[in-house]
Amino acid sequence: MSQSNRAQYGIEMLYLFPYYQTRDDYARVTGSEPPAFDPAKPPKYWCDPAAAQTPRRSVVYEQVLVLSSGSMPVAGQDGKPVLEPLVLNKLEAATVNIPPKGIGFSNIPGADVPEVPAPLRNLEPFEELEFGFGGTVHVRNNNVPVQQNGFSESDRALLQMIAKKLGV
Repeated sequence: MSQSNRAQYGIEMLYLFPYYQTRDDYARVTGSEPPAFDPAKPPKYWCDPAAAQTPRRSVVYEQVLVLSSGSMPVAGQDGKPVLEPLVLNKLEAATVNIPPKGIGFSNIPGADVPEVPAPLRNLEPFEELEFGFGGTVHVRNNNVPVQQNGFSESDRALLQMIAKKLGV
């Protein structure tokens, strides 16, 4: 579901599945403890429980963000974030791999590699991905004018016409 009244919103609005920031978040939302973190696998903060029921061995998700080895989203030749398909073993897709966090857990082996990116829904015709401050990715809603300092593009045009008429 788009945020049709907002000019920009976070990419999390495109996630197909809930994203759990911490092991505690997972336990609170699902009512069960997450599986133990496996340092041999990359961190994964989302899960597709239905994947375990598929008769196939693998599950294909049509689009996820491409991440660099430094966990930053990759830009394409057009300067926009790159998307690609993701193929996971069905059991891997059906579970999370959330490293522990908190005091004394800052150097968890295996937690310093890029996470498995969350699958995204298809963009609406009026949506596009773009980079924001610090290389973060957000969604741009082209149906809503971007406002800067509380003024839209049409507000600024009107103010410029008034200023011109007043000779200011």
